[in-house]
Amino acid sequence: MAGEPRSNAPLNPPTPNLSTPGGHYSHVTVANGFVFVSGQLPVTADGTRLADQPFAAQAQQVLDNVEQALLAAGSAIERLVQVRVYVDDIANWPEFNGIYARWAGAARPSRAVVPTGPLHFGLKVEVEAIATL
Repeated sequence: MAGEPRSNAPLNPPTPNLSTPGGHYSHVTVANGFVFVSGQLPVTADGTRLADQPFAAQAQQVLDNVEQALLAAGSAIERLVQVRVYVDDIANWPEFNGIYARWAGAARPSRAVVPTGPLHFGLKVEVEAIATL
């Protein structure tokens, strides 16, 4: 019936360890056994944008944000299925790959890198992901 919640309706769990989204979206959505993590930027939980920080610091913050979104949804790095990485300059890719490999550990989800040119707020990297519960 219209207006009644459906058992398979997407859920947006709270993400207390992430900043308030800057637009009309949720950091994470759970649907049909999957966890969809919105593009995460290098922004701290208090909303500080790390545009003035080196690439490595930005990359680590983004990956920490992805992990916090996964945990909020009841998932984990080990359950990642797909990761998409946007970098402002492909020259940053080798550094990102090293940081990512340490962060992901034994997890080896499918992955794409997309060189984009300038990102929002002058930031250098953004990551979105899909995982299972």
